[in-house]
Amino acid sequence: MKTVRLLISGTVQGVWYRGWTRREAIQRGLHGWVRNRSDGRVEALLSGPNEQVDDLVKACQIGPPAASVSGIEVSSEQTPPPAGFTQQPDYTVD
Repeated sequence: MKTVRLLISGTVQGVWYRGWTRREAIQRGLHGWVRNRSDGRVEALLSGPNEQVDDLVKACQIGPPAASVSGIEVSSEQTPPPAGFTQQPDYTVD
């Protein structure tokens, strides 16, 4: 089991990236959340079996058809999220 935080850059807002991520995470049996950030990136927390998490991280490098991903920062997290996968409200970055 692993938990990672993703910060996805590029054309990732307004292109159904969050909805796509939620659908893909649920299909893989992952837990966590996804949200837009005020800096134009999408942030996601993914938790589950190593192989499924790695598979979604790889898929996030492409994203949904209208997206254009320019980069992903991946960092390990120690605390897994509650069960389920949600689309969170937008997050304002200071």
